[in-house]
Amino acid sequence: MATLFIALLAGIGFIVAYHTYGRWLGSKIFSLSADVVCPSTRLNDGVDYVPTPKSVVFGHHFTSIAGTGPIVGPAIAIMWGWLPALIWVVFGSIFIGAVHDFGALVVSLRNNGQTVGDIAGRVLNQRVRLLFLFILVMALTIVLAIFGLVIASVFRQYPASIFPCVIQIPIAVAIGFLLHRKGAGLFWPSLVTLAIMYGTVVMGDSWGLHEINLAMAQWSSWTWVLLLLGYSYVASVLPVWALLQPRDYINSLQLISALGLIVLGLACAAFFGGAPLADGTRPELALSAPLFNPHPKGAPFIFPFLFITIACGAISGFHCLVSSGTSSKQIQSEPDARFVGYGSMLTEGFLATLVILACAAGLGLGIAGADGTVLIGQEAWVSRYGVWSAKLGPLVAAYVDGSANFLKSIGIPSSVAVALMGVLVASFAGTTLDTACRLQRYVVQELAGTLAGGSAAGTAGQRAPGGAFAWLQNRHGATLFAVGTAALLAAVPPPGKAWALENAGQGGLILWPLFGATNQLLGGLSFLVITFYLWRRSKPVWFLVLPTLFMLIMPMWAMIWQLFIGDAETGSWFSRGEWILVGIGVATIALEIWMVIEAVLMFPRVKGVMERGGEAIPQEQPAGA
Repeated sequence: MATLFIALLAGIGFIVAYHTYGRWLGSKIFSLSADVVCPSTRLNDGVDYVPTPKSVVFGHHFTSIAGTGPIVGPAIAIMWGWLPALIWVVFGSIFIGAVHDFGALVVSLRNNGQTVGDIAGRVLNQRVRLLFLFILVMALTIVLAIFGLVIASVFRQYPASIFPCVIQIPIAVAIGFLLHRKGAGLFWPSLVTLAIMYGTVVMGDSWGLHEINLAMAQWSSWTWVLLLLGYSYVASVLPVWALLQPRDYINSLQLISALGLIVLGLACAAFFGGAPLADGTRPELALSAPLFNPHPKGAPFIFPFLFITIACGAISGFHCLVSSGTSSKQIQSEPDARFVGYGSMLTEGFLATLVILACAAGLGLGIAGADGTVLIGQEAWVSRYGVWSAKLGPLVAAYVDGSANFLKSIGIPSSVAVALMGVLVASFAGTTLDTACRLQRYVVQELAGTLAGGSAAGTAGQRAPGGAFAWLQNRHGATLFAVGTAALLAAVPPPGKAWALENAGQGGLILWPLFGATNQLLGGLSFLVITFYLWRRSKPVWFLVLPTLFMLIMPMWAMIWQLFIGDAETGSWFSRGEWILVGIGVATIALEIWMVIEAVLMFPRVKGVMERGGEAIPQEQPAGA
């Protein structure tokens, strides 16, 4: 019963936080008003700026931020014990992550839907803006290069998830056409779509598709990377309503309903036990993982790595890009920002909570051992978590098997339960991939406009093109750059492997060790922008001080450890001679210190001083409109 109690308590805590702290932020700090004309309406271009119902924007935002991060991160961090992971997820989501996402979304809404990196040029200074944009380009290139490999790995483990994921694309296009062109309501299309998508999960490995799924699962990583980058290019240049929006929305329907099924299964397992074993008994649901384990074998110290390992699910710097890159261009009323920004992050926090419980207790309901016997309880947990590992396959399997055990306890067949959880993981990764490509396009356009001497005051698409960077200032050129650089990085073989076709597609692993700390650092830098935005308007910023300091110190601490200390077995990046990681890591730390010094020097001088251009952006609804 303890497992069910934890899930219910966390869920209630998130709901209470939304209606108290979230409401206070929206009304007293950000002063959200339905009278404000949002960028989606004022700059409506039918491609990127499209006013959209809040339920659809929520679906886009939630599925974009909740990639594999809130699954893999907690699945790793549980090695330090389920309690510290749970505390960080719950309190991190409420007081840090949701504030970060919500704040970045509002600041972007008030600045023509620009990214946080672009806004940094006004609320801080242009040097900070360039730093921010370069960090964004690097981080998004890594995401684009690695997520094809992630999705390929999931498909290899769970071939039955391939058809349900592929079929989402034509369904999304049809839904987008119905909603945007035909003006159809959301209810019936949503209901029919949800039924079809669950039907593809239940029957998607039959209908003669089993062999096709297996054949596609054997495709090389390079094949999947090229296909997925090609898809991302199309999704990025099409109008947002044609593919990105509806795909994220229908995914959110399936994923949130799947979370509901997991909770139902967890409750059933708590009262009646797991699915019957061969002898007819139902294993008891209990927490098999340790409460607290500060020194798991082979793991780095819990501080600061717990807070870097669990990023999505507590706070992730990547989220500020979604908030200020795509979601802010779609929100049609300012009050919707709380539901989209604060609400989505709390939903992701609840997902991360369920991942912790699936790995800590769900695995104990029974998994197959190496010799074919069924392991239950602590034996099952130790078989997956005996030694520290950050490999994707086993971690995804731990979550899928644990959560599938919850579903099996309510009578869902094992094959369907596993396929549904595989679809959930692959769909989250896919929606993050296509959103990241569109975000990279915005960032490249903004950076190219700056390097070409364009104004930072307008939107990326409004810059006057010129010079050698002109081709990067339109959506096709910027998107080609985004997918091209990601493909080039992916094509490079990972360290220690030869140039060969079987190693192509894995090159993102070269820079992947940088991503955790860089991603969290981005959250700290985003908090600086939000803080300065409010400080210049004489708004309270006390609630941002600790989150900002925490998200600046922890990533730097982790990066210094990886650079110069490392663990006893593998050493540091410096001792291993990984000079690319050393060079980028040292440069990142130096730039962070530079940015913090500039911020500290500016802070006392800018209270109540509106940034240049800050008052020129239209806010209120014109009279008679």
